[in-house]
Amino acid sequence: MSAPDGSPVGAERSIGQLFASATTEMSALVHDEIALAKAQLKRDVKRGATSGGAFSAAGAVLLFSLPMLNFALAYGIRTWSGWNMAVCFLLSFAANVLVAGLLAIIGLLFAKKAKKSKGPQKVAASMKKSAGVLQHAKPHPRQPSSADKDVDAVARSSS
Repeated sequence: MSAPDGSPVGAERSIGQLFASATTEMSALVHDEIALAKAQLKRDVKRGATSGGAFSAAGAVLLFSLPMLNFALAYGIRTWSGWNMAVCFLLSFAANVLVAGLLAIIGLLFAKKAKKSKGPQKVAASMKKSAGVLQHAKPHPRQPSSADKDVDAVARSSS
């Protein structure tokens, strides 16, 4: 088994290697958090587009279907009930407004979901938390090992 930098686990690593490893891991963390923010933003944009599409569909249904649907429904009601044509046209219009209202409610639901999503804010908070932890991190003092003492003794005796 080996550490992320390829050195064997349990082997002593120099401060430079530890610093390089920490820098690499921090860089990877930042890149991953940016990718997460992009994915969440993409999802929010998709929800917003769906909301806009539902609102557009509600407007299109109300605008383009009113003449044909009103005439067909009004004459159908007149044939079925024998009521006055004005009442039949009013009922036909009410049915179209009901359909447009349902589409508008669907649009509102998607808009609220897109607005409630706090994806990018969560990622920013996570990045700030990671940066705060790293700012207050202190290196652990190294205890001199017997190998370090031997190196000093050898270095002094040879000079």
